[in-house]
Amino acid sequence: MTHHQAQTKALEFFTRAGIVITPEEGANIEVADFGLNDLENFGLELITYINTDRCCAKEMVLFPGQTCPEHLHPPFDSNPGKEETFRCRWGRVYLHVEGREIVLNPGDQYTLYPGTKHWFQAGEEGAVISEFSTHSNDAADVFTDPRVKR
Repeated sequence: MTHHQAQTKALEFFTRAGIVITPEEGANIEVADFGLNDLENFGLELITYINTDRCCAKEMVLFPGQTCPEHLHPPFDSNPGKEETFRCRWGRVYLHVEGREIVLNPGDQYTLYPGTKHWFQAGEEGAVISEFSTHSNDAADVFTDPRVKR
């Protein structure tokens, strides 16, 4: 799947979830394959609405069975690390938090605190997730798999 195909498919998922995306946002959907070059299985597609020193809001798409690899948000500089809440908007999300699985269906949400190791995967239909968090610094994320590049 090409970058453009992933963006187009992500727009279809946002439409299914009833999330209105502006043409500019649609043209700038970030496609993250985490350097694994296996987007069908590992990656996510996202739009960042805002990311200030204090808060961040994103919409994320996971295609059927697509996984965001295990990672954590550690402290950096004077920042204690990212605290984030995932809210499932459409589909089903399997969120794995330090050895336990939390299933998120539309309307369900879960908050992760800084330094919490986690990974997540879409169900068989895929998923749309809203993320609300403190400041996001993707470059500071620590992934369990050393092959992952953000």
